[in-house]
Amino acid sequence: METAEFVETLDREGRLLAAAAEAAGTDAKVPTCPEWQVRDLLRHTGMVHRWAAAFVAEGHTAYHPDGGLPDLDGAELLAWFREGHRRLVATLAGASPDVECWHFLPAPSPLDFWARRQAHETTVHRVDAESARGGVRSDVPSGFAADGIDELLRGFHARSRSKVRSEEPRTLRVRATDAGDAVWTVRLSQEPPAAARDAAGDADCEVAGPAQELYLALWNRQPFPQVTGDAAVAALWREKSAVTWN
Repeated sequence: METAEFVETLDREGRLLAAAAEAAGTDAKVPTCPEWQVRDLLRHTGMVHRWAAAFVAEGHTAYHPDGGLPDLDGAELLAWFREGHRRLVATLAGASPDVECWHFLPAPSPLDFWARRQAHETTVHRVDAESARGGVRSDVPSGFAADGIDELLRGFHARSRSKVRSEEPRTLRVRATDAGDAVWTVRLSQEPPAAARDAAGDADCEVAGPAQELYLALWNRQPFPQVTGDAAVAALWREKSAVTWN
């Protein structure tokens, strides 16, 4: 996907998130994040939006701490979230393609990284907001979902911070059934997971299904749609793969 497509997705998903949060109310529980209420979701995502925008707008070339969570609620919190989301979209849309700033996963450019990362960050949390609101969930397009799976498997969990480790070598295959060549082989060991976008070799366990269902399952927002082979490998993923802010 191109940077502009990620920015368009970020714009749409942030608007959907705000609308779902407003409909649910800030007191509502978030079923996909059981420890959160909607106010926690808005505070966190709004903070991340401002944090990300600052790297691009201010050109920080080293890690820069976030600004913390606001002491806001209700209509004021929703307005704060919307303002930060609009600022992030405008910052990314207006940035020079060769802007230099800190980023934490491999990417063609810092701008591409931040547009991609914030599009996926906001999409996953939009799903959280819609789970609090109830009713029909908005779709995640299969191509975008497959990109998000790739970012998670070959980006986040390739880092030393990943807690998905196995005493004995195990292999997990991830297969999106509606996205062409969207198949990954994830080798688990006592080191960080090593994922490749291929179907090479045998796998101890395979998780399969439509890309959007796998995307949300891998982010621990719902169960895996289909598991074959050793289900303990899929269970290990669910137990160890949470990505936390700190």
